[in-house]
Amino acid sequence: MLKEAVYHRPKNNYAYAYDEKTIHIRLRTKKRDVSEVLLIHGDPYDWEGGHWQVYRKPMEKSGSDELFDYWFVALQPPYRRLRYSFLLQNGNEQTVYTEKGFYETAPLDDTAYHFCFPFLNSKDVFKAPAWVKETIWYQIFPERFANGEPALDPEGTLPWGREAPTPTNFFGGDFQGVMDHLDHLEDLGVNGIYFTPIFKAYSNHKYDTIDYMEIDPQFGDKETFHKLVQECHKRGIRVMLDAVFNHSGYYFEPFQDVLENGTDSEYAQWFHLREEKVVTEPIPNYDTFAFVPSMPKLNTENQEVKDYLLKVARYWVEEFDIDGWRLDVANEVDHAFWREFRQTVKEVKPDAYILGEIWHDSMPWLQGDQFDAVMNYPFTNAVIDFFAKKKISLEQFKNQLTHVQNMYPVAINEVAFNLLGSHDTPRVLTYADEDKQRAKLMYLFQLSYGGTPCIYYGDEIGMTGGEDPGCRKCMIWEREDQDRELFSFIQQLIRLRKREPAFGNDGLFSFADLKENILAYEKKSDEQSLLFIMNLTSDEVSVGEATDSRVLDKDENSFANEEGFTLSPSGYFIIERS
Repeated sequence: MLKEAVYHRPKNNYAYAYDEKTIHIRLRTKKRDVSEVLLIHGDPYDWEGGHWQVYRKPMEKSGSDELFDYWFVALQPPYRRLRYSFLLQNGNEQTVYTEKGFYETAPLDDTAYHFCFPFLNSKDVFKAPAWVKETIWYQIFPERFANGEPALDPEGTLPWGREAPTPTNFFGGDFQGVMDHLDHLEDLGVNGIYFTPIFKAYSNHKYDTIDYMEIDPQFGDKETFHKLVQECHKRGIRVMLDAVFNHSGYYFEPFQDVLENGTDSEYAQWFHLREEKVVTEPIPNYDTFAFVPSMPKLNTENQEVKDYLLKVARYWVEEFDIDGWRLDVANEVDHAFWREFRQTVKEVKPDAYILGEIWHDSMPWLQGDQFDAVMNYPFTNAVIDFFAKKKISLEQFKNQLTHVQNMYPVAINEVAFNLLGSHDTPRVLTYADEDKQRAKLMYLFQLSYGGTPCIYYGDEIGMTGGEDPGCRKCMIWEREDQDRELFSFIQQLIRLRKREPAFGNDGLFSFADLKENILAYEKKSDEQSLLFIMNLTSDEVSVGEATDSRVLDKDENSFANEEGFTLSPSGYFIIERS
């Protein structure tokens, strides 16, 4: 038994309070090195006759990646206190893993040997907004969704969709255009809208903010936005805005003053200046987003900057009743600012959703004092690499997804923002080389996984487009040019997610092994057990499974008989097991 590979820490994703009664414990061991793990546990103050009263509870192997097995157990300590260690077994070999190291038998004469969960304080329980677990998001890039009020068009606006998008052209999308098409969103079944930035800015993408307290005039005014939020809420659709607090735009008034006055500007401490006078080219002599001169990095440690940005955070929630903030380049802003940001937003609206844009392991931001969730790009990358790019094998895909599942506590996974494409990436169908059947399997996996899924505008009707700016085409509204069959497919998946108890967050996910090149996974809830089977080959494949189960859904070319299930190329079955 390789002891060096055994890992646990009594914090973060390895030991945490799931709710006010339940503690989750995880352990990591070398792959296939341990056959059984028992959690030895007890209340540190529960002694009788000089003996500590302990109990043993089996841990479940919850998954494996390339190097490790992961073990999981949930328990409810009667007095909310816990000391614990792990009994690892493999055949005749066994060892006890404690906070102080490894022992042949459990040292029960002193609780100090054992890992400690001192007390389950309700204040420390991670509590993301409950509604997010039931939300299917729809991302809208406002400039390209619909032009409902041409009178607002910026100078030089092009006819809708007649030309390819570029980093600088405009097509006139606005809030009225969104309101004109809320029926489309409601028909699809989504119940959350994530808007990329709507505040006054120079560019078409609006990530270079000029004024955080004003709507960009090409989208409408505050009255129109207020009406938009109200119309969404009437339909049960939540609204999340994009906040760019890492950096401002070039034409942000304080930065314009700094350009003119350098370190003599009253706003000099709002930014990160390295010299007396500002130089923008060829490389800026001040901190920016990447090396983009028009996006100077804000100094969020400065009190005036903090006061201004926290005022912004409060204002749009308080005045317009928005339901969440998506935070751009969130990992480059100091943690202290995000703690104050969370406190400010939650004071106004306790169930507001705070989502960080972070592309890597984000545990430092997910301690319950900053974000509710992050954009789950590790999930995105695994799905794209496996289904679309075919860069990784089925085994590698399982390994990567298992790693993703064990990166964070369960409560965080339940509200993780699971996307396939966005304004920063090629579209799903383009990733899949326009193989619609492959794209369908990607949507099936996304919408039957846990977390809160997001669909990028136009993907539901088969729009294509490569990297930015290709992924930012005008939405196609001519029904004859939309892929209505794909729309109906995604619509049906959303219905299943809402209707079937195990389909979404209530179902515990686990991979199943059925046959080579067949992706199979189970979703189990207290009420239901579902089996998902996907054929990843270009050949027809048969799988022997009990056929007395109910088929919830399948592709039109797959069929079942007394011998099992026959899947067409890139076909699938969703089966409710008896």
